[in-house]
Amino acid sequence: MKKLISVLLALSLMFSFSVVSYAASSPLSESELQEKYKDLAGTSINVYNWGEYISDGSEGTMNVNEEFEKLTGIKVNYTTYSTNEDMYTKLKSGGAAYDIVIPSDYMIQRLIDEGYLQKINFDNIPNYKNIMDEYKGLYFDPQNEYSVPYNVGMVGVIYNKTVVKGNPTSWSLMWDEEYKGQILQFNNPRDGFASAMFLLGIDVNTEDKAEWKRAYQKLVEQKDVLQSYVSDEIYNKMEAGDAAIAAYYAGDYLLMKENNPDLEFYYPEEGTNIFVDSMCIPKSSRNKEAAELYINFLLSEEVALANAEYLYYATPNKAVINNDNYSLKGNPILYPAKEDMPKTQYYHNLDQETLSLMTSLWSELKIEGTSNTAVYIGLGTTAGIGLAAIVYVTIRKKKREKLYDE
Repeated sequence: MKKLISVLLALSLMFSFSVVSYAASSPLSESELQEKYKDLAGTSINVYNWGEYISDGSEGTMNVNEEFEKLTGIKVNYTTYSTNEDMYTKLKSGGAAYDIVIPSDYMIQRLIDEGYLQKINFDNIPNYKNIMDEYKGLYFDPQNEYSVPYNVGMVGVIYNKTVVKGNPTSWSLMWDEEYKGQILQFNNPRDGFASAMFLLGIDVNTEDKAEWKRAYQKLVEQKDVLQSYVSDEIYNKMEAGDAAIAAYYAGDYLLMKENNPDLEFYYPEEGTNIFVDSMCIPKSSRNKEAAELYINFLLSEEVALANAEYLYYATPNKAVINNDNYSLKGNPILYPAKEDMPKTQYYHNLDQETLSLMTSLWSELKIEGTSNTAVYIGLGTTAGIGLAAIVYVTIRKKKREKLYDE
């Protein structure tokens, strides 16, 4: 539990929610809020979010959805996805009507372009004032009409200092033959290709087919040194010392280090991805006003602080940044000093031809193999190749429970 114990003690009095406490951070009067809740009480909203991406009440943390239900009388039907692409497919299929989704920047741009999102009524989100200006007017929503920032992060390289020599600074560590069999690569195409593109000096948003194929060849070269492609199973592998090198998200590194102090982290000198995950309302929403109240609730200082402490991602919420109880304030991994800030690029939505090429190349890399069969000589057993093709479905909860049980 470590630092969380003191944080939870300090915040325990703040987590008794009522209309009065919520109104204190809103320009709406208490009576206006009560009237809104009265009108919407008994209704429900469908929230679709990343797995383990909200404070859920485990180990004494705030159960955000439960508190919202107590305050408003609005039931939250909460389901999760593991990738932006999974969320997109579900939304596109029309199989379910969601009131809230929380995609990453490039996917928000795609959803806007394809007409899947509707404009937000910010009159119902007075706590939007808590969002820092640097996270407003971003490329994927330049007029601040469709999205409200939720979390911020960057990608870096995690390594075990008892295995890796020296102080690495480059993406090239992910290709180092000295650590063959101890390297983990992302199990999603956008991040996987980006690692090769940053190393090669390629724009991660290029639509040049030749550049994507060049990055593909670099990933083919990497297969010989990889242990596997991973998603959330990275936590157990890195914490247990079963792997020594992996690219992943900065906030998750901090959680891993709680369990394995031998883990270190750096932002590669060639540059890396920065991302903003934001709350959006699909056109399929059947309870838009309740969805806007939910967004406003998540932006209130107490709730945003609970989420920031639980998730370990950087927050775009200045009320949290200015809160003396925020234990991660000034953390050099989440909030690098200006002189230490790495070169960064946002992923942008790609045209359909480039998206299809990326998907095809990734499938060829992971599952179907490649026509250049000589490249695969020395990859190991057929079982090893099969393992690399498995899409693991695990959630952070298992890792987090392990952390809290210490």
